[in-house]
Amino acid sequence: MARRKNRPLSLDAPLRHPDHPRPRSRRDFLRYGLASGMGMVMGPTLLSLFANPRAAQAALSSDLEALKTSCGLAVQGAGKVPFICVDLAGGANIAGSNVLVGKQGGQMDFLTTAGYNKLGLPGDMVPSVVNAQTGVSDFINTDLGLAMHSDSAFLRGISERVSPGTAALINGAVIPALSDNDTANNPHNPMYAINKAGADGALLTLIGSRSSDSGGNSMAPAALLDPKLRPTKVDRPSDVTGLVDTGKLVGLLSQNDAVAVMEAIQRISDMKLGKVNTKVSNDAVIKELVRCGYVKSADLVDRYGDPSTLNPDLDADIVGAGGIFSQAEYNAEAEFRKTASVMKLVVNGFAGAGTITMGGYDYHTGDRSTGELRDLRAGRCIGACLEYASRVGVPLMIYVFSDGSVFSNGMIDESVDGRGKGVWTGDNSSTAASFFLVYNPNGRATLMGGTPEQQARHQQLGYFRGDGSVETSASPAANNVNLLVELVTLNYLALHGEQNTFTTLFPKHGLGNTTLRDSLTAFQPIVSGTI
Repeated sequence: MARRKNRPLSLDAPLRHPDHPRPRSRRDFLRYGLASGMGMVMGPTLLSLFANPRAAQAALSSDLEALKTSCGLAVQGAGKVPFICVDLAGGANIAGSNVLVGKQGGQMDFLTTAGYNKLGLPGDMVPSVVNAQTGVSDFINTDLGLAMHSDSAFLRGISERVSPGTAALINGAVIPALSDNDTANNPHNPMYAINKAGADGALLTLIGSRSSDSGGNSMAPAALLDPKLRPTKVDRPSDVTGLVDTGKLVGLLSQNDAVAVMEAIQRISDMKLGKVNTKVSNDAVIKELVRCGYVKSADLVDRYGDPSTLNPDLDADIVGAGGIFSQAEYNAEAEFRKTASVMKLVVNGFAGAGTITMGGYDYHTGDRSTGELRDLRAGRCIGACLEYASRVGVPLMIYVFSDGSVFSNGMIDESVDGRGKGVWTGDNSSTAASFFLVYNPNGRATLMGGTPEQQARHQQLGYFRGDGSVETSASPAANNVNLLVELVTLNYLALHGEQNTFTTLFPKHGLGNTTLRDSLTAFQPIVSGTI
């Protein structure tokens, strides 16, 4: 087998392929790494059952608290599991070299050696190889529940950021499914569907890395678009802190004193309103609008008057000596600041779901090292989200996808960062897959199925052929990206025990009857009702 040494491109170096056209659109610049990806968050979240984050601010006085519901003020989260997806723009490898994939029996129903070779694994690193001394494969890791290759760059990155205790409470599933390479036409983004399933928050509905209808690199299914939820860009801490302006009163006074002043203003206004006759037919409506305006102002100062409430820079769980990121790496790496901004909003219930778009994943550069380093950084960002959910004490579903994928021709990159694996030779949509991980603070999510064999098939929703390509007849979503969004949303609903509402929410769905949908559901519920 040919062996090749090649110097990797730097993490943020642009990717230039002679067989690709010159970039013309924002999406082209993103997948080639010529423009940085940004972060998208979508509407609020759900955590009221689990402890702390929403109780951070002092409650308003009882008389104003009673008015909040009638004034339509959102609670901190909508009682749904927070949802973050990672959009790797350009066609990243997911199957085989990162998340293990197998045939009909699940991840451990191994492919042929040639099949794994196509997925970037040489014969001496395939998961079916048994170490003669230990009697087990050294290339299978199940620390996160979901089986991953032990030298997966995603896994190495995640493991850097999550504690052993957090890892023990994570589980996941892989979805073998085709998607087109390097195209704007992949309706991958599930944000609108997740919102339709109930995710919402106190401050935001949708935010995204670019000014598009989905807010990310990939499109959202056209049938699910809602102009009212079109995302606003969030990709850095200043975008987060700029979402709320509590005025100059906070700063001149303490937060508690500022809230007291706003409450007093509301009460004075209310007394005066009671003595005024506007002499118009909508007198009650006008007075209610004025009354609610003052209540909203007081509530705004109460929730967000403390700068640390929203600012990830000031969150000791995110950055600093005891944080997920050190101060030095946080200052140096824009992708970490973007990730921190999104997870701060979603996990704390200010937004219910979000997309972190990362560019430069069209990495078939004739080496392996470039892709390994970019996958490692993506893994660190995924791990940061999971660890932050653990520290806050709330569940999280994180979904990872890319537009298309890559393949290897068997040439080996023996450089330090190439790690003796197959170089990425070109685009190949038939090797594509996506996956999701679920963190549950109350215990690792339990797979559906009464036997280990059944559970294995619920951990891999679809399957690969032995030759390393997706079996397109394995599930409705295997050859239809629109239905992949539906499948992910079905699994999101199932975490709440609400999969029976799927047909009502999506009456024109394409996931078949109840029996088929049950076979496409990975986990038993992790929450009951609201969180």
